[in-house]
Amino acid sequence: MSEFRIHHDVNELLGLLNVRGGDGAEVYIDLLQKNRTAYVTTTVSAHSAKVKMAEHSKTPEDFLRKYDELKSKNARILDPLVYLLSKLSEDKETLKFLQQNAKERSEMSANAASSTTTSYSIPATSSKMSMQELEELRKKLGNVTASSTVPQSSEVIRKMLRDRHNKKNPTQPNPVFPNWVYDRPALIGDFITSPTPVGDPVVAIGTMPLAAQEQALVEDLLFVLIGVDGRDITAQPVLGRQSRSFIVDPSLDMSVKELVNRILPVASCYSTITRFTEEKSSFEYGQVNHALTAAMRTLMKEYLILVTQLEHLHRQGTLSLQKLWFYIQPTMRTLEILASIATSVDKGECMGGSTLSLLHDRTFNYTGDSQAQELCLYLTKAASVPYFEILEKWIYRGIIKDPYSEFMVEEHELQKEKIQEDYNDKYWDQRYTIVQHRIPSFLQKMADKILNTGKYLNVVRECGRDVTCPDAKEVLYTLKERAYVEQIEKAYYYASKVLLDFLMEEKELVSRLRSIKHYFLMDKGDFFVHFMDLTEEELKKQVDDIIPPRLEALLELALRMSTANTDPFKDDLKIDLMPHDVITQLLRVLAIDTKQEKAIINAEPTEVSLSGLEAFSFDYIVKWPLSLIINRKALTRYQMLFRHMFYCKHVERLLCNVWISNKTAKQYSLHSAKWFAAAFALRQRMLNFVQNIQYYMMFEVMEPTWHIMENNLKSASNIDDVLCHHTSFLDNCLKDCMLTNPELLRIFSKLMSVCVMFTNCMQRFTQSMKIDSEKAERTDEAEKKRLASKFLAEHVDALQSDSGFEGTISKFDSNFSTLLLDLLDKLSIYSTNDCEHSMINIIYRLDFNGFYTERLERMAIERSQKTAT
Repeated sequence: MSEFRIHHDVNELLGLLNVRGGDGAEVYIDLLQKNRTAYVTTTVSAHSAKVKMAEHSKTPEDFLRKYDELKSKNARILDPLVYLLSKLSEDKETLKFLQQNAKERSEMSANAASSTTTSYSIPATSSKMSMQELEELRKKLGNVTASSTVPQSSEVIRKMLRDRHNKKNPTQPNPVFPNWVYDRPALIGDFITSPTPVGDPVVAIGTMPLAAQEQALVEDLLFVLIGVDGRDITAQPVLGRQSRSFIVDPSLDMSVKELVNRILPVASCYSTITRFTEEKSSFEYGQVNHALTAAMRTLMKEYLILVTQLEHLHRQGTLSLQKLWFYIQPTMRTLEILASIATSVDKGECMGGSTLSLLHDRTFNYTGDSQAQELCLYLTKAASVPYFEILEKWIYRGIIKDPYSEFMVEEHELQKEKIQEDYNDKYWDQRYTIVQHRIPSFLQKMADKILNTGKYLNVVRECGRDVTCPDAKEVLYTLKERAYVEQIEKAYYYASKVLLDFLMEEKELVSRLRSIKHYFLMDKGDFFVHFMDLTEEELKKQVDDIIPPRLEALLELALRMSTANTDPFKDDLKIDLMPHDVITQLLRVLAIDTKQEKAIINAEPTEVSLSGLEAFSFDYIVKWPLSLIINRKALTRYQMLFRHMFYCKHVERLLCNVWISNKTAKQYSLHSAKWFAAAFALRQRMLNFVQNIQYYMMFEVMEPTWHIMENNLKSASNIDDVLCHHTSFLDNCLKDCMLTNPELLRIFSKLMSVCVMFTNCMQRFTQSMKIDSEKAERTDEAEKKRLASKFLAEHVDALQSDSGFEGTISKFDSNFSTLLLDLLDKLSIYSTNDCEHSMINIIYRLDFNGFYTERLERMAIERSQKTAT
């Protein structure tokens, strides 16, 4: 169950129960998320819970009958549900609340129904329905009722299973028995029922002497016990999964009839078992059911031998009805158990793992009855052999050979080459998945390890290396689960080690991650200086005017001219021009599964074309199997971090260029030094902000988090740990770099925009000064100094008066200060609410001398006053 589904279900349940106030949904959601697992890891004993619920029920017999019916259908969550209901019935306060809630809801439903009824009027009919129409309607209703109650024929079920398999495996169709196997009922060991009796007796059995009646009935019973109708005992036709019933001549003596009725359940069980073994032997029902029917046939041989021996005694004239009852009694229990299992498998439509679950549960339920438990244990062992053969190939070699879709792990056809194109972990998560109802209950706790063991080995196999577990032993079913659990755990640890060593040593995973860090997290400073110097003019263009091959050539040049030249994986670095700027991309990602998602996706694209700097990003070529770890989802996170820091670096370079330009302006005697000094001070504050933000992200977020990940990777025991540590590293970096909070992101984006607009304004002013300076240089050398100083001073004064430059600088200062204070205030709130955040360090760096402290305190007081009112 996904996190979003938990949120939805909890809120839905609170709404249905009309719960208001209290701790709210978040408390329950956190509790559920902490205690949830992908698979059922606990089992409950529902016997006491069942008894308790029956005691509280107004109709306990109906409750128990329904429970047994669902149990026979192998309902997996029945026992936990009954246990939960029994716990609810013990809590009087909750029970009272639920009863009140149910009463209110029933009243609402009744009111709604009554309002609907009153507003509905039956249309008047001009004529009555004819007898013919009434008869047709009766037939149609009869057909619908019959079709809804009569179960599907075995032929239809076989065809449905066959079509399902052939659709999934078109190249490997199921083998099919020839039609004459099903068309000739005489080949089946069950009763052949016919509408007319075989022959009428000359003399009614009730008119015969008692001894003669008994002898005639013994002969009839010997036939009936092996599926053949007798003269005075005939089998009734069965419909669907009903048990076989018999008709005994009503003229029979009551004492003899009573004894016959005691023996007939054996024949009914024999009929059930025979029909089950004949039907489930078909290929469509899978190997587990086939093995189960084979084991049942083996047990039935002993029964048939017994009947043959009894027939021999009857021929000798030494077998009476009492003796037949005596000899048949030990076999009754065996046939009852076999028939019960056959009926349950049939009703539950069990195949593969669900059949084994049913057999395992029966084996444990017969604890205390050694004979019954031994019988069920024999059947479970026999039926589990084909399942464990599939399991062995999976956990020892990473191969699934499951022709009848019985195994708990299901394979899906996915192309690993597309893993770089998909923004998810689809290949790793969906190539092999667990099918819940196919997990045998005795392997439920190990399902996760079984899935991962085969997945690990399969990855190594797909890289062209044949791998087999050296500790491979035959897995056998036992009541002591530790035996096969140990085998699975050994295979799991071996598979984990093989894949981990393969990725770490042969594929150099850590070196690859370090290479990505060099470029995406701006680890190589000299490389970025070279690269930004080389590409500055190209990236100033609109994205449609940029020539990607030229950027690739400049990237190659920068790599060769810097220390990045020593990186063996540098050739995997590529250029990527994105369709959105980084802020839009981040907001689109953060809006997923929120109310704003549709609005953002359907928003019309802006007419303003992106510049190369706004669209620029790196990409990285990752090949299989490293693409399991460094997948498209991870690379997209790296790209978002890189674009964020790259834009900060760009703004820093712009501010530094302003600083260089301002040094030129200092040589002139300016009349407006006051506002010019204000511009210098604002530029320095902006530069201080951008540089401190960069320092914080690189040295207080990324570097410490990277070292934590490196240490965790050294202690990782399997590939899932590696995936978890890598994802955790990226998530923490995104979170602490303010990229997962839309509110902080918007404020930061506005701050960067103010800085860029300020640098553009200052560059325009400096450019105008440069032009005027060139004009002054064309005059006589003697008057050069005087004219330049006078001309520039006059120009600056005119600029100040004409365009309101002083007011512009003041407005820039006001906007920047307001946004910065807002950012620091929000950072203070978020870092206080979430102590794990390191965002408080930004406040310490930007407000190191207490310059903003007084204003922040004032804002905090105003906020608390608003909250109080």
